Amino acid sequence: MSALSKPASTGPKLRDPRLDFFRGLGMFIILMAHIPGNSFADWLPRRFGFSDAADMFVFCSGMASALAFARIFDNFGWFIGTARIVYRIWQVYWAHIGSFMVVVAVVVMIDNALGTMDYEHQLGVDTIFAMSRTHIYGLMTLTYLPNYFDILPMYLVMLALIPVVLGLEKMHRAVILVVVCTFWLGANFFHLHFVADVADGREWFFNPFGWQLVFLSGFSLVRGWLPIPKVRAGFIGLAVVIVLLAVPLSFPMDYSGLGPLERWHEALVFWTDKTNVGLARYVHFMATVYLAYVAAGERGANLRGPIVDVIRQVGQQTLAVFLTGLLAAQVLGVGFRFVGTGFWATALINVFGIVALIATAKIVHWFKVPPWQKAVKFTPV
Repeated sequence: MSALSKPASTGPKLRDPRLDFFRGLGMFIILMAHIPGNSFADWLPRRFGFSDAADMFVFCSGMASALAFARIFDNFGWFIGTARIVYRIWQVYWAHIGSFMVVVAVVVMIDNALGTMDYEHQLGVDTIFAMSRTHIYGLMTLTYLPNYFDILPMYLVMLALIPVVLGLEKMHRAVILVVVCTFWLGANFFHLHFVADVADGREWFFNPFGWQLVFLSGFSLVRGWLPIPKVRAGFIGLAVVIVLLAVPLSFPMDYSGLGPLERWHEALVFWTDKTNVGLARYVHFMATVYLAYVAAGERGANLRGPIVDVIRQVGQQTLAVFLTGLLAAQVLGVGFRFVGTGFWATALINVFGIVALIATAKIVHWFKVPPWQKAVKFTPV
């Protein structure tokens, strides 16, 4: 078992500064990537490699889940640990439903105010009004997932896997490896998937059977099923080569007529697939994980300063920040209609989004440590 996940019966739980920092960084990147019409998104990591902030979010979620839930299984047994997971699934499920309703309501309000149907159509929720009976039932059963609302349902499946893998741990770690690889192979080669729209058979954009490989990789590192990598010059060099080789093969451009680059790009489409986590995508992401691990220093010693502290605070409140980002991205996208799409206007839109996420994190932190619990008791004279 990893030292990070050893049961502790006394003392406060320690947070890993690296985990909070990269989760917070991922929240900012995900927001910028989902603001409609945001030209700054062309300079995000996804344009320069096979993997992106979604991989970071899921991997870190796996690490955070091991830190948050595995000790409950260790200290109180499988049944109580599973009950805790069910409770978390319940919370995230209603967060998904609630965020969908709020975002759709705001988008409809915007379209009504502007006299258009542009934003409902852009978000892909216009069909829910035409097929309300089918889609409302599908929304509640997770068989209707419009684009943009698919990452939390995938996370629900990841949470449900935790009791499974911790139960299999009692048999042998090799059994976990077999199950993880079987699911991933099923997603990539045997079309194992969930339906995202019962009307047309569209599948979940984030296929849980593929993405569990990323989630459980993070979970396994914290749990101690995978060894913590050593810092070696050879490993660093290999990771750098993998990352650099991906740049010319992933940048959005027309590859026709570029000879070997065109053929390599076409051949890599399957292996870099985002829906099922293609092998090349996974290898690229793990190379970036290793480089980030080295750059952060031992236990995040290199992650210091006021900006880092703000990013870490955002990373400590990821569910609330993520839900805020879902709504903020759509509202900010409308802002381009009024301020234009020039450099400074785009910068202003992005700054507003970043401030909204930081404010959300600070407000949620304030409520999680209620000031009324710390108030000095007044004694009448």
